[in-house]
Amino acid sequence: MKTTRGLLIDLDGTLYHGKHMIPGADILIRTLQSREIPYLFVTNNSSKTPEMVAAHLNEMGVPADKEKVCTSSLAAARYIAEESPGARVAMLGEDGLRQALIEEGLKLVDDAPEFVVQGIDRSFTYDTLAQAVRWIREGARSVLTNPDLLLPSDHGLVPGAGSLGAAIEAASGVKPVIIGKPSSHLMKYATDRLQLSPTEATVIGDNMRTDIAAGAAAGCQTILVLTGLTTESNLQMHVDAAGISPDIICRDLTELTQLLCP
Repeated sequence: MKTTRGLLIDLDGTLYHGKHMIPGADILIRTLQSREIPYLFVTNNSSKTPEMVAAHLNEMGVPADKEKVCTSSLAAARYIAEESPGARVAMLGEDGLRQALIEEGLKLVDDAPEFVVQGIDRSFTYDTLAQAVRWIREGARSVLTNPDLLLPSDHGLVPGAGSLGAAIEAASGVKPVIIGKPSSHLMKYATDRLQLSPTEATVIGDNMRTDIAAGAAAGCQTILVLTGLTTESNLQMHVDAAGISPDIICRDLTELTQLLCP
C-alpha cells in the first residue's frame, strides 16, 4: 500500500456486527494507538451522538473516545454552517442530528427554514412528510444525512434515512444534497478533521457501494475488509455493482493490522 497519514475506519460490518465485536477490532485500534497512527471512526449513522458511538465501542472492548467519531450528522451540520452560518434549519431526525446542528450554531425552527435536513427519524409521520415537502417547495434547501435505504435492528432490517428521503424527494421534486457515504462530503469532513488532504488518507470498510465508493469519490486510498457485507463469495458481485475496485483487500482484521503495522 502507498504511504498513508491517516485512516478513516467504518464501524458496522468493519469493527462490529450490531452488539458484537468482530474478532481483532480491539487489537487493531490498540495497535494504531500504540503506533500513534492517526485515525477516525467514520459512520453514516445519524441518530447517535459521538458520545453514544464511543460508548457502544467501549462496551464491546474497542477503545474509543468521542473525539475520534465522525458521523453523517456532524458532517451535515458543518456543511450547512459553512454554506450559511447561523441558518434557520428544520430538522427531521434524532438526538445525534439535533446536537450536531446546535453545536454548529444553527437555529432549529418550526417555520420558514432556509434548510430542511433529514436523517433517520423513527417518529416520521405523514404530517412530517407534508411539512418537509411544503418547505422545500417554498425554497428551503434539502439536505440528507445519509442515503441508506435499510439499516440493521434487533428485528432485522428496517427502513433507513434514505427511504424517508426518497419519499421527500419524490413529493418535492428536489434532489437533496447527500452528505454520507457514498458521497464524498463525509470523507472530506473527516480528512479536514485530521488536517489532511483526501489523497493522504485511507478509507477502510466492508461495503463496496458506500465505504469504498465514498473513499474513491473523495480521492482516498481504499481498503476493503471481508468482515461484513462483502465476503469472498460475493466480492465480484459487489465490485461489479459498485463499478469500482478497492485498492487493497484484506480477509480479516488480523490481516489488516499486519498490513498497517508490519
